[in-house]
Amino acid sequence: MTSSSATLSSSSFSSTSALSSSKFRFKFPSFSRTSSLSSRAKPFTASSSTTTHNISGEIRHCSLSMRRGLAFTATLPFLLPLHEFVDSVAAKAVESGSGQSEYLRIKEEIIKVVTKGKAAGVLRLVFHDAGTYEMDENSGGMNGSIVYELERPENVGLKKSLKVLEKAKKEIEAIQSVSWADMIAVGGAEAVSICGGPKIPVTLDRLDSGEPDPEGKMPEESLDASGLKQCFRRKGFSACCSHFCRTQELVALSGAHTLGSKGFGSPVAFDNSYFKILLEKPWNSSAGMTSMIGLPSDRAIVEDDECLRWITKYADDQNMFFEDFKNAYMKLVNCGAKLKSM
Repeated sequence: MTSSSATLSSSSFSSTSALSSSKFRFKFPSFSRTSSLSSRAKPFTASSSTTTHNISGEIRHCSLSMRRGLAFTATLPFLLPLHEFVDSVAAKAVESGSGQSEYLRIKEEIIKVVTKGKAAGVLRLVFHDAGTYEMDENSGGMNGSIVYELERPENVGLKKSLKVLEKAKKEIEAIQSVSWADMIAVGGAEAVSICGGPKIPVTLDRLDSGEPDPEGKMPEESLDASGLKQCFRRKGFSACCSHFCRTQELVALSGAHTLGSKGFGSPVAFDNSYFKILLEKPWNSSAGMTSMIGLPSDRAIVEDDECLRWITKYADDQNMFFEDFKNAYMKLVNCGAKLKSM
């Protein structure tokens, strides 16, 4: 089967070169590669035994802090090329025929396993799988390679979220094949919806990678808003959008932080609390734990005039935020995706 490229765009961890993980065995139904992975990162696997191994033989000693690890998630929404091609693809989002029944079956099984308490982690999977995309290298993106990358510092805690989706994947594959890339893309959309956010249609037929994406594609937590925008352009975002539009979608995607434990309202409610709290800048207060709310990237965008314009709009209009997040998400889950030939 041939494929076509759609070139679109927290917890602490130990400093050790040999990391342990529980093994979970599964297959990649949409990817037929059979070559040995002995020299690559081991995939997420399913057995109760525990083994110790190196990732690609190159796991380095890590001295990053918990806050540093969280920054990868915080800045990842700024790394997504949003090409015009995706506008037409996402708009079609499995509306009829057998495609619709397959899509509904995937959604049904995901809803059974993704609770509000697990939603933030499942949504984070999307950003970490898609965010490795590099336009100049035409590598990375939404390809399921996250299953090979769970021991990387930026992916700490994602193994639990992948196990949640693995349960649904087993049930689906008793009837039809489904790639990890599709499972994660639909899983993130359902996580948003379950928590009260917009309903997001997602196309299917992404192929899975058989190896990890290159390392070192995430931004530093010390980047200011200008640095984040430059990083965003290097990922190809400026190839299709005006500077004005680029900033708008950058801010909309950062609203994913409304879910989880970063201090932006209820951790299980997808709403516009993130933007309202950004405007309050609680980290400037000396009271209690308010200084721990948000991450450096959150604080950076609220100090930028262009970003502040959209933060203010979304704080005032939740429906606008929902619509813009939905559209940006549909582009996000197609970045770098390789699709089955029709």
